[in-house]
Amino acid sequence: MRLAQTGLAAALVAALASALLGPGAACAADNPVKIRLSYVVPIANWASMLVEKKDLARHLGKSYQLEIVRFAGTPPMITALAAGELEIADLTYPTLPIAIQNAGMDDLRVIADEFQDGNAGFYSNEFMVLADGPIKKVEDLKGKAVAANAAGSAVDIAMRAMLRKHGLENRRDYTIVEAPFPTMRAMLAEKKVDLVPAVLPFSLDPDLRKVGRTLFDTKDAVGVSQFSMWIARKGFIEKNRAALTDMMEDSLRIVRWYLDPANHKEAMEICARIARQPAERFAWVFTSKDNYRDPDMMPDLAALQRNVDLTRDLGFIKASFDVNKFADLSVVQDAARRLK
Repeated sequence: MRLAQTGLAAALVAALASALLGPGAACAADNPVKIRLSYVVPIANWASMLVEKKDLARHLGKSYQLEIVRFAGTPPMITALAAGELEIADLTYPTLPIAIQNAGMDDLRVIADEFQDGNAGFYSNEFMVLADGPIKKVEDLKGKAVAANAAGSAVDIAMRAMLRKHGLENRRDYTIVEAPFPTMRAMLAEKKVDLVPAVLPFSLDPDLRKVGRTLFDTKDAVGVSQFSMWIARKGFIEKNRAALTDMMEDSLRIVRWYLDPANHKEAMEICARIARQPAERFAWVFTSKDNYRDPDMMPDLAALQRNVDLTRDLGFIKASFDVNKFADLSVVQDAARRLK
């Protein structure tokens, strides 16, 4: 009889909890939402850093599961999103409009900032030539080969924009060779190309600095840019808003931890472990020597609008559009309010 009463009491408690918390609470606990988050560059992209501070992710394993997926560039992420193989893509400012217009994915939404380039007092991605080579000014690249990580990527767009400012057009005046970021130093040193993009942390490679010098940076080419941002499909956001807000809350907590100067030494050690390099090489990380990262993960939509217009001007999309119609910042805003 006592066992029966105990069982009845447990059932009543469970029923009451379900009524108070809603049917999604038990379901979330039993079946955490799978969220696959992409990145390209270790350390520079938040996805590679979130997993290093899982102790701050209070909802991880409860309402959501996080899987980190690496890509060579942002364009292949469009295919992964379309195939349902990715929930949050770390897209750059050109790949978002390319996905919306060229791939017909008009349900994509900007949900958070990753990092911005060209902000006053912060780092801007560089484009480098051989220090002792013949290229002294942008016009000298006529008839030369230049490198990009992927056609239509943010560094590719910035490079084309700068060369166009100086009267040079792709195919007519120069050739683009695609290569992964880690190979750029060798590509330049071995004279396979005459210009390479140098993004953090690769741009601070001492060996690259020995052979190369900066010809221009992204700020020179396009000004302030909403370089990279988190993108999700509208249907996924609507279906999994609670879990996504939990994930965003955890992400904000971790992002703010990294941006806190009090944690800089430990952050450097984490970067050293990821890159398998001495910690002292990462004194720049999450400081003004790094790209700008908004502590609330709020993207600069005004900058993004200018970036989308530029993508149109370079012929990657047929027409520009109002970026505000393709942004849903409610999730990151709700997550930020929880942390106040």
